[in-house]
This record gives sequence, C-alpha cells and structure tokens, in this order.
Amino acid sequence: KSQEGRAGINLPPLDVEVDAGIESKFLREERAKLPEVGELDVVRHFTNLSNKNMSIDKNFYPLGSCTMKYNPKIAERVANLDGFINIHPHVVTNNFNEDVQGTLETIDMLQKSLCEVTGMSAFTTTPQAGAHGEMLGIMMIDKYHKSKGEKRKYVIVPDSSHGTNPATAAMVGYDVITIKSDENGAMDLETFKEKMSHEVAAVMLTVPNTFGIYNKRIKELCDIAHEYDAMMYYDGANMNAIMGVARPGDIGFDVIHINVHKTFATPHGGGGPGSGPVGVNEKLKPFLPDLGIKKENETYEFTTGGVDSIGKISPFFGNYGISLRAITYMTVLGSNGMKNASSKAVLNANYLRVRLQDHFDVPYGGMCMHECVLSAKTLAKKGVSAMDIAKYLLDFGLHSPTVYFPLIVKEAIMIEPTETENKETIDYFCDTMINAVKLADENPEAFQDYPKTLGVCRPDDTRAIKQLDVKFYK
Repeated sequence: KSQEGRAGINLPPLDVEVDAGIESKFLREERAKLPEVGELDVVRHFTNLSNKNMSIDKNFYPLGSCTMKYNPKIAERVANLDGFINIHPHVVTNNFNEDVQGTLETIDMLQKSLCEVTGMSAFTTTPQAGAHGEMLGIMMIDKYHKSKGEKRKYVIVPDSSHGTNPATAAMVGYDVITIKSDENGAMDLETFKEKMSHEVAAVMLTVPNTFGIYNKRIKELCDIAHEYDAMMYYDGANMNAIMGVARPGDIGFDVIHINVHKTFATPHGGGGPGSGPVGVNEKLKPFLPDLGIKKENETYEFTTGGVDSIGKISPFFGNYGISLRAITYMTVLGSNGMKNASSKAVLNANYLRVRLQDHFDVPYGGMCMHECVLSAKTLAKKGVSAMDIAKYLLDFGLHSPTVYFPLIVKEAIMIEPTETENKETIDYFCDTMINAVKLADENPEAFQDYPKTLGVCRPDDTRAIKQLDVKFYK
C-alpha cells in the first residue's frame, strides 16, 4: 500500500536548512526506503496484526511454569489513575515525599502483604524482573557469607530447575552442583546429603518443582542445608500453587523472589516492564538494597541501607506500576481469595492430568500441583513430536503448552491451566489434545501441514535466532 509521496501528516516546509552543520559522513546518500502510507493505513495494519496475535484475553494460554492467568482489568484501572500514573519518579525520591504519601503507602502495603503471604521478615520491591530479583537474592547470600569471612564455592540446584537458577549462581561467581531427581520427581535426598558441605553457599529450589510435584521432604532438606549454614533460596516461579496455603518462610527458606506476573496477575507484558520483589528472613535483612520505606508519626519516610547493604540495584522503586497492579490484585482477593485461587489452580491441573493421562506418557504418576508434565515419547516413535502437537493446537485457537521442558523429560509437554479457566475451556483443550493423538495413530504425516490457518506456520527457529532479518519490501 506504500505510494510515493503519501503521508499521514503533512508538515509545512522548513525555514531552516536541516543538514547544516552535520558532516556528510553522517548523512544518507539517498532517502531511507520506508513505507509511505496514510495514518488510517497504519492503524489498520497494526490492528490487523494484533488480531493475529495470541493473548490471554483471546486464547487459552497453558504455558507450563509461566502461570498465564487472566490479568484483572480492575488492576489496570487502578494503575492508570491520574494520581499514580502522572507521578514523576523524582517526586518520590527527591524529598517531595509529602506529595506522594498515598504512593508510598501502596508500596508499604505490598511489602507487608508479601511478608504475610510468604512468611518472610522484609521485602524490597526494587528488582525489575524475576531474574533480577534472583540475582539480588544470591548476591545477598554471597555478601552474608563474606561478612563472616567465608568464601564459599558452590550453589546446589536440582536437574529440574529453571535455567535462571544455575545461570544466576554462575554470574555471581559460584560453581553449580546439579542433583538428579529421584523416582518420584523430587531432588534426590541421599545425593543431596553427600554433596552438602561448608563450601555450599545456597540451595536453589522451586516448590513445587517444574514437574508440578511438591517435595514432601522439603523441611528435612532445609534443615540439612542449615546445618552447614547454607541459605535456602526459594524460586517463586511456582508460588501460585501454594499461595495462601503454605509459606516458604515457615518451611525453612531464607530468601525468595516473587514473579508478580505469575502469582499476582500482573501483565507478562511482552518482555517488560517487570517486577521481581525479594523477601528475606531476619538473618539476611541487613543485606537488603538501598531505598526502603518506614512509617514514623503517621508519615512515610525513605530509608537507606546500612553498612551491610549491597547498595542500589535499580532506579527509584523499580517498576512501580507493576507493584501497584500486584497490590490491587492481592487486596481484591484477600487471604481467602488467594487460598481459593491456588486451590482451584491445583484442581484444574489435576482435572486436566486425569483426562489426558491415558493418552500420553506420564513421567511421574500421582497428583500434581498447579501444572502437569506429560510426554509424547510414544507418539514420537510414530513420527509425531511434542513440537508437532504444539503446532497442531494453534489451528484450534489454543496457545501451545511449554514443550521440551523440563529438559530431563523426553518430548516433554508441560501444561499449566491456572485458576482462571473454566471447565468448558479445559475440556475443549483436552478434547483437542486427544484428537491429536487419534490423528497421530491414523495419519502421522498430516502433522507436517499444521498449522494451516496462520500467516506464519513453521519458521526455521534456529535460523531466526542466528539471522534476525526484518525488512520492508516495497
């Protein structure tokens, strides 16, 4: 639709020479080959593209370990109130705190609510993503050990961990010890005992783990780590399974990061902005980063870290708009609502598991928590992979589940329905999955044609990563 000379806005001729004073080497020899279209064409183009996207508001989005729950619109409404959205960040931090007492109160509310839900002693909301919070947690653990004159070498993770766990440990300077899972899908306790020593700085765990399994011996595991003064790190990725029911601090964890885009229904946001609040117990409290809040004489004031603080980790108070959405969600639900939400998340996952367990391989039997992991390894022998199943689902208005993770499960299909989906939606998903199995039995070659209805069907993912080539063709 590009036509030479067409523009959305026509500006009056310039009365100055734009190129004056700019060296020729910085100027184009010819005009950039950009689309020349009207404003309405642009609006229609991007509106049509948006309709092709999958989103939580349009589709069932069962990505395992991602908790793609519905983002309630009341949180968006609150976050977009003029009193919040129009605050300049410097107003909050440059001694104008009398003008933003309500804003500071919401941050204080969130920190106290997170302490109540997790059993931690203190929280910071400054980390700007879950992985950022994870990094902060391990940095505080590192400083804790160094403050005692110790330089520890290792961080222990299970083989079912999220990739950020070993990556974070390595970035802070630790060697990673990986413990294999036992026959029940939990980190093998006997191997863990063998590997524990005074050289271990921390143990990083997700509870329940990425198989959706709650380790019934987790308290024992925490006690063993604490015998060596190793810190227990709780990866909050799967907190939605136990929100309002169990508290990591009561179990024995020393530090936790929260993925508010999962547990507390803030937008995943296409990669940002994010927020990864970090909570600690009394032992690690002195190491929290700079910029906190305290209330004195009915007025909120700023605090800075003490001598052991790791210092500043982000500008201002992190991504405040995301924190605001999280506290809105928590306030609307209340303690009983959060408990009901996590309970329904577990119920939905188990209903889905029972409906599909006779049609797919099940790596670990029994009840799951908020997500279940299936395997397509039997189908793969017929020529139909987990990726083929994922592509098939797209033609039926369903986002694909997570595939090939956890890495230790061959042809893994990881499904997390969340609490916000109803039975009819889950049944439709299960029926479509079962139909895929039937098609695999009858005509496995047919999967190579799926998806059939999308503008882009089967791109070369590896090539796209190595050769990102975005062009406008006239």
